[in-house]
Amino acid sequence: MMQKRVPEDTTVAVLMGGWSAERPVSLSSGEGCAHALQRAKFKVVPIDVTRERIVSILQDLRPDVAFNALHGKWGEDGCCAAMLETLQIPYTHSGVLASSLAMHKEKSKIIFRDAGIPVAESKLVELEQVAESHPMSFPYVVKPVSEGSSVGVHIVTSNANGPLAIVLEQRDVFGTHAMVERFIPGRELTCAVMGDVALGVIDIVSKSSSWYDYTAKYAPGGSQHILPADIPNDIYRKCQQYSLMAHQAMGCRGVSRCDFRYNDTPGSDGELILLEINTQPGMTSTSLVPELAAHAGHSFEDLVTWMVNDASLDR
Repeated sequence: MMQKRVPEDTTVAVLMGGWSAERPVSLSSGEGCAHALQRAKFKVVPIDVTRERIVSILQDLRPDVAFNALHGKWGEDGCCAAMLETLQIPYTHSGVLASSLAMHKEKSKIIFRDAGIPVAESKLVELEQVAESHPMSFPYVVKPVSEGSSVGVHIVTSNANGPLAIVLEQRDVFGTHAMVERFIPGRELTCAVMGDVALGVIDIVSKSSSWYDYTAKYAPGGSQHILPADIPNDIYRKCQQYSLMAHQAMGCRGVSRCDFRYNDTPGSDGELILLEINTQPGMTSTSLVPELAAHAGHSFEDLVTWMVNDASLDR
């Protein structure tokens, strides 16, 4: 049963920043969540996380709850959750195993397939091979195996001058391998899960490019969010069904968000493909989860309060 915490008696450490490629987004998420928690009357301590001091800061503070607003590597891949488990500080979002699996796009696809959720064909390819030759027929997508916010994502079409040599300049984002995935044309859809309930479905229309890139996600006016998505009822329900199935199959806790491609182009078969699950979805002013929660009747303050009450150990 979810614990009902008294805001005035509850110290919440909001962890933000960190050192991943998604640091700017995390700072924005953390600031938004901290302000919402303050409005909800919690005792809030914002913490810009650094490698050197985070453990000692948390040991001295001993907060009642750690609100994990970190994105990307270390914050989202289970490492932060493991630290909080070790320190015995209840925390929000998913636990160690679910976070680690969800962050690895190729490993998470194995779980999705086993759960009966459709995913796009993909493979892991050494970075040098991606730069030297086309590893898949056009069009295809090249993306880091363990990053979010569309960091390092490239779409390669038949108009490309040659193989994607730029990835060799992005080793700090990719590492040794990239995930190469079949490109799915059509619409970008997303659906959030809150506890054991799938929320609505948003149709995302990018204003800055032909796809939902970093700028479209975080720049004001970078995209238009159509909620509820104007799609066939069966596709809407499938998005909700697959989102809840992915959340449960991965062992997620708290809030998660699933991203889909829906191919409604002329002559297509209308396939709906799950791209990934986000265990630490953005909580900025342009983010999707607060919008989906509001559509379901939960204010931003209600949402973060629910997340604090949901916080626990052994997640």
